[in-house]
Amino acid sequence: MKLSIERATLLKALSQAQSVVERRNTIPILANVLIEAEGNQASLRATDLDIEVVDRIPAMVERAGATTVSAVMLHEIVRKLPDGALVSLAADASAGRLQVTAGRSSFNLATLPREDFPVMASSEYSSNFKAPAPVLRRLFDKAKFAISTEETRYYLNGVYMHTARGEDGPVLRCVATDGHRLARIDAELPAGAEAMPGVIVPRKTVAELRKLLDDDDAVIAVSVSETKVRFATPEVTLTSKVIDGTFPDYSRVIPVNNQRRLEVDAAEFAKAVDRVATVSSERSRAVKLSLDEDRLVLSVNSPDSGAAEEELAVAYGDEPLEIGFNAKYLLEIAAQVDRENAVFLFNSAGDPTLMREGNDTSAIYVVMPMRV
Repeated sequence: MKLSIERATLLKALSQAQSVVERRNTIPILANVLIEAEGNQASLRATDLDIEVVDRIPAMVERAGATTVSAVMLHEIVRKLPDGALVSLAADASAGRLQVTAGRSSFNLATLPREDFPVMASSEYSSNFKAPAPVLRRLFDKAKFAISTEETRYYLNGVYMHTARGEDGPVLRCVATDGHRLARIDAELPAGAEAMPGVIVPRKTVAELRKLLDDDDAVIAVSVSETKVRFATPEVTLTSKVIDGTFPDYSRVIPVNNQRRLEVDAAEFAKAVDRVATVSSERSRAVKLSLDEDRLVLSVNSPDSGAAEEELAVAYGDEPLEIGFNAKYLLEIAAQVDRENAVFLFNSAGDPTLMREGNDTSAIYVVMPMRV
């Protein structure tokens, strides 16, 4: 195998490949990227047995062939090469070596035979549809902060993508929760997704998928089966196993008759929470919200380090209320608001609070209060 690739193109493909590869591996081949060259393109494939990513990039192929080499090592080499360099890769199968040259730099890397590289078995996908990248980006970006990191509740370690009935008809919905907060994001249901099985997309896959969704003009082909999900553009295919578990009935925790309504400038609110939380002890990080006619007082009282208080002008016309929240949760939810105003709907100091952007119900968040 012998080929040449422009540095920037190769670096982009390798950065995706090396982030899929697990750093600590008991199986040496899983640390490698499989490079296959044919015609006028090269494909780079990496896997951790749960996720597989295949990147197809233009290349000048002198001799077709394939080999596997350390993904992290090759990525580091290419990253340190000068901008605009042309990188040549030449594999010598008999010696088990890959020669990497660019300008005056030359590297000789150990390879492993391509036959040892595991290829994820292709699944029969029961549902195939297309969705614009910005739509998927919004669904996953706004939900992912609420993914649980608790390994014992493994079925919460991802984003639950499924079809549901929204206020205006069927929607494609992403939900994530860790038991303390919940995000539920809706988008118009794409054609072909009607019979899609609900799947829990793992946290790592959500992070890898984000790299496919940066191009606003891209259209992503999505394929879903009971055990796998695949997201593909003409250049990149990301295939992942889904979490084998049942996502809980999240609709039970979404409050429907919270009447006390607070409207506040989202950016101002986030800054104020951040400022008063500075004095709180890391352990609790509780912020108290004291609501009265058109005013909100945020306060933190930490016996070890002191107290802080800040007042905000808000729109609130209900009975006075005092309620406490984890500062981190408030900041993460406020960060999801794209419009100016965030609307909080409260019931009492002990009940879950609902948050949304203005009157838009396509993205709603639930956060559990804390005792303060």
